[in-house]
Amino acid sequence: MWRILFIAGMFMIGVAFARSPSPPSPPAVRNLAIVIGNADYAEHALPGAQHDAGDVSAALSSLGFDVTQLRDADADAMQHAIDAFMDRLGPRDNALVYFAGHGIQAGGDAMLLPIDVHENAPLQLMTKGVAVRDLIARLAHRRPLAKNIVVLDMCLNDPFGKTPPRTLHLPPRTLVAFAASPDTLASESEHNGVFTAAILRQLRGQRHLSPALFDAAALDVARQSHGGQQPWIASTLRNEVSLGRQVSIMQMTAADETPVRTRGILPKDSNEQYELTFWDSIKDSTYPSDYEAYLKAYPNGRFAALAKARIDRLRASATAKPAVPPPGKPASPAVTADKPRQDAAASAAVATKPATNANTTVKAAASEIKDCAACPLLIAITPGSFTMGSNNDDPAEKPPHHVTIARPFAIGKYEVTVEQWNACADAGACTRIAPDSSAAAPVANSPMRNVSWDDAQVYVKWLSKVGGKPYRLPTEAEWEYATRGGTQSTYWWGEQMKKGTADCKDCGEPYRADAPTPAGSFAANPFGLYDTNGSVWEWVADCWHSSYKNAPADGRAWDDPSCSVRVIRGGSWREGAAYMQSATRFKYSASVRQSQNGFRVARDAQ
Repeated sequence: MWRILFIAGMFMIGVAFARSPSPPSPPAVRNLAIVIGNADYAEHALPGAQHDAGDVSAALSSLGFDVTQLRDADADAMQHAIDAFMDRLGPRDNALVYFAGHGIQAGGDAMLLPIDVHENAPLQLMTKGVAVRDLIARLAHRRPLAKNIVVLDMCLNDPFGKTPPRTLHLPPRTLVAFAASPDTLASESEHNGVFTAAILRQLRGQRHLSPALFDAAALDVARQSHGGQQPWIASTLRNEVSLGRQVSIMQMTAADETPVRTRGILPKDSNEQYELTFWDSIKDSTYPSDYEAYLKAYPNGRFAALAKARIDRLRASATAKPAVPPPGKPASPAVTADKPRQDAAASAAVATKPATNANTTVKAAASEIKDCAACPLLIAITPGSFTMGSNNDDPAEKPPHHVTIARPFAIGKYEVTVEQWNACADAGACTRIAPDSSAAAPVANSPMRNVSWDDAQVYVKWLSKVGGKPYRLPTEAEWEYATRGGTQSTYWWGEQMKKGTADCKDCGEPYRADAPTPAGSFAANPFGLYDTNGSVWEWVADCWHSSYKNAPADGRAWDDPSCSVRVIRGGSWREGAAYMQSATRFKYSASVRQSQNGFRVARDAQ
C-alpha cells in the first residue's frame, strides 16, 4: 500500500512542477558604446580624431554595438552625453567608451579634454576635463557584474610637470587601453590616430573583444614607431566580450602614413611659468574649488600652503554666516509639495514687482491658481511681448525674434514633483517611474524626472480630468517668456552667473551631484516661478527645429506632423552655468525617458 501512495505522491509532485510557471528569463545582455571624437580645438586641431570617431563607430556598429557618437563636444556636451550613456546601461550590459582627442595627465590622473579648453588656461584643464578614474568608477558603480572597456587615443603628458602618475586600480571586469604610456605623447596620421588604426586592423574578422586584441594593437604601434609610442593596457577583464557578428568591412588606408601630430596639450612656457599662470588666474577667487584644482595639479607647489589657507578661510566664512529666514516668517524645516522652501508672502512680493526692461511690455502676474487638491500650483501670466532666443554661439538659439504672447495663460509655479506624479500613478493613469538605476528614492517634493514627452502627455490628460481644466505643456515661447520674467538679460537675475541662484554643477549650494535639490530650493524669478534654470530639463509642446527661422511670432506651439523629437528647456543640475541661460534649448526623442528630463504644466487662463 505504501508503494502505491509513494508513486501517487511522486506523480502529484510532477504535475505540480509541470504546472508551475517557469522563472522569467534574465534580460538580454546588450553591447553599448559611446564614441567621442574631438578635433576642433582652438590652438591645435586634430583632424584625425574626426575620422577616428566615424571609423570606430562604423566598426562597432558592424560588431553589433548600439553606438552613440559625439563629435567636437564642449565640456557640458561631453558630460551630458556621458551621463545619458550611463543612464542607459543595464546591470549586465557590456559598455565601451572610446575617446579620440587631446588629453593630459594631471594630478596623477588622466583627463579627457573637451574642445572649449585652452592650453594657456590651466584652470580650465583641471575643471573641464573628464577624469578617467571618475569615468571608470561610474561605469562599475552598481554594475559589479558588467564588463567595461575604455579606449583612449590621446596623450598622457603632464603640462604641469609636477605630479607623478598614480597607480590605476581597476575594478573587476574592466579594461583601459591608453594610446601612450604615462608622460608621453600619442600621434595621429592624416586619417587616423596611430593607435586607433592598429585597433581597427585587429578588429578585422573578430567575434570577441579581449585583452589580447588590445595587446596586439599596442605591439603593432610600438613596432611601427620604433618604440617612440608605446600604448599602455591595464586590465582586470578575464573573459572576452562576445560580439554580435564578425567584422569584415574594415579597409584601412592610413596604416603606413607618417604621423604628423600629437594629441597632447603642451604649455608654451616653462613649468614654473605655467604654475604662475595658474595661480594668477585664481589668486583673487572666492571659490574653494579653484584652490582645490590648483592643489591637485601642484600638491607641493610654491603656493600650496597659501591655497590650503584660502580654502580653510573661505569654508569657515561660509559656515559662519547665519541662515536668513524669508521675510515675514521665521525659518522652518517644514517642506510641502506646493510650497517647497519659500514663503508665500515673499514669493508674492517678488511676483508683483513690475518688469522694467525696455524690450518688454509686460508686468508680472501675482495671482496663484490651484484647481484641485492633486493639481500643481499655477501662476497666472499676463500677455506681453519679448525677444526670444539669443545671438550666442548656439545656432539653435538664432535668430533672436520678436514674439507677442497675445493671450493670458497659467504655468506651474514649480516643476511637477514626485508626489504629484505619484498621485497620477496611484490613480492608475500614469506609470510609476524610478528616477534612474543609481539614485536613491527621491523625496516627495523632488522634481519628477526620467519621464518622456509621451509620459508628460499622459499626465496632463489625467490632470485635465481631475482638475476640470484643459492642462497641457507650455509652448516653447510661453516657457521662455515666463522664464525670463520680464527681463531680456542672459539670466533672469542679470548678465552674469551668480552662485546660489540655480541648481547646477558649479553653481553653488545647495547642490547634490546624484540628484536635483527639492523644488523651490532657490529664489523665484520676477514672475514667481521656481527652478526654471537648472534642476531638470523641462519638456515643452513644440517639435524640435534646429533654428528659429520661420518660427511663429504669436506664442503658439511650433509643431510638425509625425514629430518624434521634442524641445527641452532650461538645463539640469548636471550641467554647468552656460546651460542656465534663459535662451538655452535642446532636443530629445519624445518617447525616451532620460533621468535629467522633467516638466511643468500650463493651461489657458479662463
